[in-house]
Amino acid sequence: MTSSAIVASGLERRFGANDAVAGIDLDIVPGEVYGFLGPNGAGKSTTVRMLCTLLTPTGGTASVAGFDVARNPEEVRLRIGVALQEAALDPKQTGRELLRLQARLYGLRKAEVTHRLGQLAEMVDLGDALDDRIGTYSGGMKRRLDLAAALVHSPEVLFLDEPTTGLDPVSRNRVWDEVRRLNRELGVTIFLTTQYLEEADALAERIGIIVAGSIAAEGSPSALKRRIGTDVIVVRIEGEPDEARRAIEGTPGVESVEVHGDEITIAAEDGSALVSPVAVALDGCAVKVRDLTLRTPTLDDVFLALTGDRFRADADAEAEAEAEARAADATDTADATGTAERQRADR
Repeated sequence: MTSSAIVASGLERRFGANDAVAGIDLDIVPGEVYGFLGPNGAGKSTTVRMLCTLLTPTGGTASVAGFDVARNPEEVRLRIGVALQEAALDPKQTGRELLRLQARLYGLRKAEVTHRLGQLAEMVDLGDALDDRIGTYSGGMKRRLDLAAALVHSPEVLFLDEPTTGLDPVSRNRVWDEVRRLNRELGVTIFLTTQYLEEADALAERIGIIVAGSIAAEGSPSALKRRIGTDVIVVRIEGEPDEARRAIEGTPGVESVEVHGDEITIAAEDGSALVSPVAVALDGCAVKVRDLTLRTPTLDDVFLALTGDRFRADADAEAEAEAEARAADATDTADATGTAERQRADR
């Protein structure tokens, strides 16, 4: 296995005059769960399509599992699994028929197929439902079947593009459990795009946030939160706040203290470690503590700080980009069809 599972350098994709992806760099190590966040239209899906060889970059380079996505797309496809937002499942097939077909398309022998289907049925917890028609499946079951189809050939890298969109909380948690198990037990590298911030926080070891086609921030969830601000302890009291303020300001680790009526706001680098010392300091004052709350920065704070009010503008840009992509695809198809017809006429 290569030293990096996914590498991108200056990766770009333009649709006409629109830069959907404007030169991003990635370096994801084998066995890592990498979360990819961004508002609608920021370039998440376009990036995934390029890394999965479904869309050709217009600039820069990228390699997946050691192979260049533009020069060796077939080699990349043999080593990746992909579960996109819309699961392309035939409702008239059974789950088992779909998985068996997928396995044969990847060249697995009959004995291997039977063994692999047994493993996958247990892995994604579909049980006897594998022999039911897909049209009878719930949304959560379809998602898990699509995940199984992406895993049938034991890929090195798994791309999950918003895998839990539209699922109920129970089904979402099941998918989360499967993602964790795949990474922990099988060592699969996972590239996860999602609009659920709590999903990225729960699953990803490292997160990249893309805004307007460029990566605006990257790091572990905890590191990204620390970049936005400090922890905040909020104390509501009964009594004279000045004495309480002086006691808190003398507590090691406190960065600042603000008083607003009966509410005291304390900023600290490590709020969880400071809760107890603050409580002890207040216990020696002539005040009654009504409640004490610790608030730490969230990924939502990070996301909003980076995207601001550009969310709607980016959504409009993506709609335009997608329209241009469809037009480009249609043109490519028409050109290919015309070429084939001319070749048949020449023969």
